Amino acid sequence: MVNKKVNERKYSGKFKAIDTLLIIMMILPILFGIALYIVFTPETSGIEIAGARIYFTINMPFQPLPITEAQVNSWIVIVSVFFLCLYLTHGLSATKPTKRQHLVEWALEQTEKLVSDNMGEFFKDFAPFVAAIMLLSALSSLLTLVGLYPPTSDLNVVGGWAILVFILITYYKFKCGALHYLKSFTEPVAFLTPLNVISEFATPVSMAFRHYGNILSGSVISVLVAAALQGLSSMIFGRLPGFLGSFPFLQIGIPAVLSVYFDIFSGLLQAFIFAMLTMLYVASGFPENDYREKLKKKAAAAGN
Repeated sequence: MVNKKVNERKYSGKFKAIDTLLIIMMILPILFGIALYIVFTPETSGIEIAGARIYFTINMPFQPLPITEAQVNSWIVIVSVFFLCLYLTHGLSATKPTKRQHLVEWALEQTEKLVSDNMGEFFKDFAPFVAAIMLLSALSSLLTLVGLYPPTSDLNVVGGWAILVFILITYYKFKCGALHYLKSFTEPVAFLTPLNVISEFATPVSMAFRHYGNILSGSVISVLVAAALQGLSSMIFGRLPGFLGSFPFLQIGIPAVLSVYFDIFSGLLQAFIFAMLTMLYVASGFPENDYREKLKKKAAAAGN
């Protein structure tokens, strides 16, 4: 009995040590990003609005490959999410589930329900992909809370996500064969074929610009309002003596309220919208009835 208690204490200590290590590994990439931002950010005399900073360039055969702030921050989010998943799934038990395990199971159930409601039973295995998109997008936008450039404000990043979704859409449209895919452009009537072709390629463009535009516009509005409040504060209180004349009174509270909307609410909302559009476009593009009919014909032919 004594040895059993000693082993339980050792296990508990080891369990907590691994938990602590995983939490540190979640935070370290973000701290690395902040340090990188401080090192590469030049001194400025005021507020500026610029795109992702280029850290360095790799010479490639066709053209140079710039490594930008958006790319680095994307990998920061990916690494942090990886260790977050390890932390949340550490110590799973069928007999003694922890509060953390209850949270993970609830999130999994809600994601599976969301996928099932919007895509149908055929796509029930899409839940991990949808969860990854929402988590990656949300945390990328929330990087602004620690002063880092959000990858979702870079069209190249969200454009890459949109292209990935477009490949998935096309893959499932091809499930019934190339001829069925090409025939779909002539529906409901043949003279709409040019519009259907344009609509096909407009899908990833609209997804990318919608996500990118909403996140970027929020960042720009927040910066402009902060700059305007700084100038207005200087105009109203600039004649006060000493420190009071230079203190930005009007920048207290208002930018924080805007941050709650543009950095948190809007970022989470856009992540949800992007995931919803992904589900709807993939599911609506898949000719499920025709595919099942095709499988029945194959089975009947194989039986004969």
